Amino acid sequence: MDIKNKRLALLVISCSAVGVILGGSASLADSNQCWESQEVTNDCLTTEPLVKTMQGMSTGLIAGFTAAVVAALQIKHDE
Repeated sequence: MDIKNKRLALLVISCSAVGVILGGSASLADSNQCWESQEVTNDCLTTEPLVKTMQGMSTGLIAGFTAAVVAALQIKHDE
């Protein structure tokens, strides 16, 4: 594996990890805010916080992976 492939792999892994962390944190914060609001909606009562957190983490993973691929393509295009 040459240095460019290693750098690309590191970029994809790091962006995906950051996306998972941010997506999970945002989703967990949204769940907490939903429970603390004045009017608790049906969505708050029927969806488990763990499920919402996992959905946020998977969305963050996809967003981070996509951002890394687009950044890599942009760098390759600029060279």
